[in-house]
Amino acid sequence: RLCFQTKAVVSTQSTGKKISTKYFESKDSEELKLRYYRQMIELNLHHKDHLAVSKNYYEIYTTPTIKEDDAKWKEALQRVVIYLILSEYNNEQSDMLARIKKDSNLSKLPYYQNVLMCFDTAELLNWSILKEVYSKHLKSSTGEAPSPLDKEENWDELQKRVVEHNIRVLAKYYTRISLSHFSNLLHLDTKEAEKRLCEQVVKGTVTAKIDRLDGIISFSKPKDTEEVLNAWSGNLNSVMNLIGNCNHLITKERMVHQVS
Repeated sequence: RLCFQTKAVVSTQSTGKKISTKYFESKDSEELKLRYYRQMIELNLHHKDHLAVSKNYYEIYTTPTIKEDDAKWKEALQRVVIYLILSEYNNEQSDMLARIKKDSNLSKLPYYQNVLMCFDTAELLNWSILKEVYSKHLKSSTGEAPSPLDKEENWDELQKRVVEHNIRVLAKYYTRISLSHFSNLLHLDTKEAEKRLCEQVVKGTVTAKIDRLDGIISFSKPKDTEEVLNAWSGNLNSVMNLIGNCNHLITKERMVHQVS
C-alpha cells in the first residue's frame, strides 16, 4: 500500500507477487484477504488490466463474509462481469467467462447475465441497441461505489470489445467477404474497419488477408506443409485410380471389338 501511494508501481507489483494467496484460505485471514485484493484492484486498474481486476473481484466475491451479505456479493459479482466484458479476448478470458456464466447467483442479476451471454454467443452485436438496453442498468450499482461504466472511457472500451467480438463472429461464418460489406456489418467506415481487423490479425485472434485492389477479405487459414502434402497425395491417388479405371475400360472395349 505504501509503495502504491508513493507511486512506486513496479515495487508494488513485485511486492504483491511475493505474497502467497494460499494464506488467505484460512477463515481467520478473510479481512487481510479483502484488503490485499482491494489493493491489487487499484494496482491492476492503474495498468488497465481488466481481466486481472475481474479475477480480483471474483476472489472478493467468493469470500464467505461477502457471500453472507446480499448487497456486497451482488456488487462484487457485478464488477466481475463488467471488467470481464471489458477485457480483451484470449483463452484466459474465455475460460473465466465460461466459469462465471455457470454461477447460480448470476441469474439474480438478469441484466448482467444477459450482457455476459451476448459475448458468449456467436452472433453479431449491435452497439447502439446494446448501449440503449443495458446502459441504465450497468451504470447503476448495488454498493456505495459508482459503477465502472459511469466513466465514458470504459464505454469506449466496451465498444471496442463489441467490434472485436463481431470480427471474430464474421471470421467464423465467412471465408471471403467484401471490405465494404464487412465495414457495414461492423457499423464502421472502411478505414476504421480495416484498422480494427489488422489489430486482431496482429494479436493472432483471427487469420485474414486483405486484397485491397479487389476489396476482398479472406479469412481462410493458411495450411501447413504437412496438410498440403497430404492433400496432394490424396489427389494423386485419385488421379491414378481414374487412369487405372480408364485403362481397364479401354482394354475391355478392345477385347469386345476383337471378338465381334
